[in-house]
Amino acid sequence: MINKENFYNSIREQFGKINQSQVAGFNAILENVPANMLPAQLAYCLATAWHETAATMQPIEEYGKGKNRTYGHRVKLSGKPYFDTANIFYGRGFVQLTWYENYEKAGKKLSQDFIKNPAGVMELNNAVKIMFLGMQDGWFTGRKLSQYINDQLTDFINARRIINGIDRAADIAGYAEKFLKALS
Repeated sequence: MINKENFYNSIREQFGKINQSQVAGFNAILENVPANMLPAQLAYCLATAWHETAATMQPIEEYGKGKNRTYGHRVKLSGKPYFDTANIFYGRGFVQLTWYENYEKAGKKLSQDFIKNPAGVMELNNAVKIMFLGMQDGWFTGRKLSQYINDQLTDFINARRIINGIDRAADIAGYAEKFLKALS
Protein backbone atom coordinates (compact mmCIF):
# COMPACT_ATOMS: atom_id res chain seq x y z
CA MET A 1 0.00 0.00 0.00
CA ILE A 2 1.37 3.35 -1.04
CA ASN A 3 1.27 6.15 1.49
CA LYS A 4 0.02 8.90 -0.81
CA GLU A 5 0.72 11.72 1.64
CA ASN A 6 4.38 10.70 1.87
CA PHE A 7 4.50 10.08 -1.88
CA TYR A 8 3.21 13.55 -2.75
CA ASN A 9 5.38 15.26 -0.16
CA SER A 10 8.42 13.57 -1.63
CA ILE A 11 7.37 14.38 -5.21
CA ARG A 12 6.96 18.05 -4.35
CA GLU A 13 10.31 18.06 -2.56
CA GLN A 14 12.10 16.48 -5.54
CA PHE A 15 10.23 17.90 -8.54
CA GLY A 16 8.65 21.08 -7.20
CA LYS A 17 5.05 22.17 -7.29
CA ILE A 18 2.58 19.81 -8.98
CA ASN A 19 -0.90 20.71 -10.16
CA GLN A 20 -4.24 18.94 -9.77
CA SER A 21 -4.08 17.45 -13.26
CA GLN A 22 -0.73 15.85 -12.42
CA VAL A 23 -2.16 14.52 -9.15
CA ALA A 24 -5.08 13.01 -11.07
CA GLY A 25 -2.65 11.23 -13.41
CA PHE A 26 -0.52 9.96 -10.55
CA ASN A 27 -3.64 8.75 -8.74
CA ALA A 28 -4.90 6.89 -11.81
CA ILE A 29 -1.58 5.07 -12.02
CA LEU A 30 -1.16 4.44 -8.28
CA GLU A 31 -4.70 3.09 -7.94
CA ASN A 32 -4.14 0.51 -10.69
CA VAL A 33 -0.70 -0.90 -9.93
CA PRO A 34 -0.56 -4.62 -10.80
CA ALA A 35 -0.36 -6.78 -7.68
CA ASN A 36 2.95 -8.38 -8.71
CA MET A 37 4.75 -5.11 -9.52
CA LEU A 38 7.90 -4.32 -7.55
CA PRO A 39 8.39 -0.76 -6.23
CA ALA A 40 11.38 -0.23 -8.55
CA GLN A 41 9.26 -1.34 -11.51
CA LEU A 42 6.51 1.10 -10.54
CA ALA A 43 9.11 3.83 -10.14
CA TYR A 44 10.30 3.16 -13.68
CA CYS A 45 6.74 3.22 -15.03
CA LEU A 46 6.16 6.57 -13.31
CA ALA A 47 9.44 7.91 -14.69
CA THR A 48 8.48 6.82 -18.19
CA ALA A 49 5.07 8.48 -17.93
CA TRP A 50 6.69 11.63 -16.51
CA HIS A 51 9.06 11.81 -19.46
CA GLU A 52 6.68 10.73 -22.22
CA THR A 53 3.93 13.15 -21.13
CA ALA A 54 6.28 16.14 -20.73
CA ALA A 55 5.63 15.95 -16.96
CA THR A 56 1.87 16.52 -17.40
CA MET A 57 1.07 13.03 -16.07
CA GLN A 58 -1.85 13.01 -18.48
CA PRO A 59 -2.03 10.94 -21.66
CA ILE A 60 -0.95 13.24 -24.50
CA GLU A 61 -0.47 13.18 -28.25
CA GLU A 62 3.07 13.21 -29.57
CA TYR A 63 4.31 16.69 -30.40
CA GLY A 64 4.46 16.86 -34.19
CA LYS A 65 2.17 13.82 -34.51
CA GLY A 66 4.85 11.65 -36.10
CA LYS A 67 5.94 14.20 -38.68
CA ASN A 68 9.17 13.03 -40.35
CA ARG A 69 8.83 9.61 -38.69
CA THR A 70 7.95 6.42 -40.55
CA TYR A 71 5.05 5.67 -38.19
CA GLY A 72 3.69 9.14 -38.97
CA HIS A 73 2.55 7.83 -42.34
CA ARG A 74 0.15 5.09 -43.35
CA VAL A 75 2.66 2.24 -43.10
CA LYS A 76 3.09 -0.74 -40.83
CA LEU A 77 6.28 -1.83 -39.08
CA SER A 78 7.07 -3.97 -42.13
CA GLY A 79 7.11 -0.81 -44.25
CA LYS A 80 4.03 -1.92 -46.17
CA PRO A 81 1.12 0.51 -46.39
CA TYR A 82 -2.24 -0.12 -44.76
CA PHE A 83 -5.53 0.80 -46.37
CA ASP A 84 -8.18 -0.16 -43.81
CA THR A 85 -8.14 3.25 -42.10
CA ALA A 86 -7.00 6.80 -42.73
CA ASN A 87 -5.79 7.07 -39.12
CA ILE A 88 -2.13 7.64 -38.36
CA PHE A 89 -0.60 5.78 -35.42
CA TYR A 90 1.76 8.36 -33.96
CA GLY A 91 2.60 8.50 -30.25
CA ARG A 92 -0.24 8.79 -27.78
CA GLY A 93 -0.84 8.06 -24.11
CA PHE A 94 1.48 7.60 -21.15
CA VAL A 95 4.08 5.69 -23.20
CA GLN A 96 3.58 7.36 -26.58
CA LEU A 97 2.20 4.22 -28.22
CA THR A 98 3.18 4.17 -31.91
CA TRP A 99 2.70 1.96 -34.98
CA TYR A 100 -0.41 0.30 -36.37
CA GLU A 101 0.56 -3.10 -34.92
CA ASN A 102 0.89 -1.75 -31.36
CA TYR A 103 -2.51 -0.05 -31.54
CA GLU A 104 -3.97 -3.29 -32.89
CA LYS A 105 -2.35 -5.34 -30.09
CA ALA A 106 -3.49 -2.91 -27.38
CA GLY A 107 -7.02 -3.00 -28.81
CA LYS A 108 -7.14 -6.78 -28.73
CA LYS A 109 -5.79 -6.91 -25.17
CA LEU A 110 -8.29 -4.28 -23.96
CA SER A 111 -11.19 -5.48 -26.17
CA GLN A 112 -11.41 -2.18 -28.02
CA ASP A 113 -10.84 -1.03 -31.59
CA PHE A 114 -7.94 1.41 -31.47
CA ILE A 115 -7.46 1.07 -35.24
CA LYS A 116 -10.80 2.83 -35.80
CA ASN A 117 -10.43 4.98 -32.68
CA PRO A 118 -6.73 5.64 -31.97
CA ALA A 119 -7.63 8.49 -29.60
CA GLY A 120 -9.08 5.81 -27.30
CA VAL A 121 -5.56 4.98 -26.12
CA MET A 122 -5.52 8.41 -24.47
CA GLU A 123 -8.50 7.71 -22.22
CA LEU A 124 -6.97 7.67 -18.75
CA ASN A 125 -8.04 4.12 -17.89
CA ASN A 126 -6.77 2.77 -21.22
CA ALA A 127 -3.50 4.70 -21.02
CA VAL A 128 -2.79 3.22 -17.57
CA LYS A 129 -3.52 -0.34 -18.72
CA ILE A 130 -1.46 0.06 -21.89
CA MET A 131 1.48 1.38 -19.89
CA PHE A 132 1.45 -1.43 -17.32
CA LEU A 133 0.61 -4.33 -19.67
CA GLY A 134 2.87 -3.11 -22.44
CA MET A 135 5.86 -2.56 -20.19
CA GLN A 136 5.38 -5.82 -18.30
CA ASP A 137 4.63 -7.99 -21.34
CA GLY A 138 7.08 -6.44 -23.82
CA TRP A 139 4.55 -5.10 -26.34
CA PHE A 140 6.61 -2.20 -27.62
CA THR A 141 10.05 -3.59 -28.44
CA GLY A 142 9.80 -7.21 -27.30
CA ARG A 143 11.71 -6.39 -24.12
CA LYS A 144 10.00 -6.69 -20.74
CA LEU A 145 10.33 -4.62 -17.60
CA SER A 146 11.34 -7.73 -15.61
CA GLN A 147 14.41 -8.16 -17.82
CA TYR A 148 15.88 -4.99 -16.35
CA ILE A 149 14.16 -4.61 -12.99
CA ASN A 150 13.55 -7.66 -10.81
CA ASP A 151 14.47 -9.04 -7.38
CA GLN A 152 18.17 -9.28 -8.34
CA LEU A 153 18.59 -6.34 -10.72
CA THR A 154 17.60 -2.68 -10.97
CA ASP A 155 18.92 -1.33 -14.26
CA PHE A 156 17.03 1.90 -14.85
CA ILE A 157 19.32 2.89 -17.74
CA ASN A 158 18.79 -0.19 -19.90
CA ALA A 159 15.12 -0.46 -18.95
CA ARG A 160 14.57 2.30 -21.50
CA ARG A 161 15.00 -0.42 -24.15
CA ILE A 162 11.45 -1.62 -23.43
CA ILE A 163 10.12 1.67 -24.83
CA ASN A 164 12.62 3.34 -27.14
CA GLY A 165 16.21 2.13 -27.35
CA ILE A 166 18.30 4.18 -24.94
CA ASP A 167 16.98 7.59 -25.99
CA ARG A 168 17.12 9.85 -22.90
CA ALA A 169 17.85 6.80 -20.74
CA ALA A 170 19.93 8.69 -18.16
CA ASP A 171 17.25 11.35 -17.67
CA ILE A 172 14.53 8.76 -17.18
CA ALA A 173 16.75 6.73 -14.84
CA GLY A 174 17.18 9.87 -12.73
CA TYR A 175 13.41 10.34 -12.57
CA ALA A 176 13.01 6.67 -11.61
CA GLU A 177 15.41 7.12 -8.68
CA LYS A 178 13.33 10.06 -7.46
CA PHE A 179 10.08 8.12 -7.82
CA LEU A 180 11.57 5.13 -6.03
CA LYS A 181 12.50 7.41 -3.14
CA ALA A 182 8.93 8.76 -3.10
CA LEU A 183 7.54 5.22 -2.99
CA SER A 184 9.75 4.21 -0.03
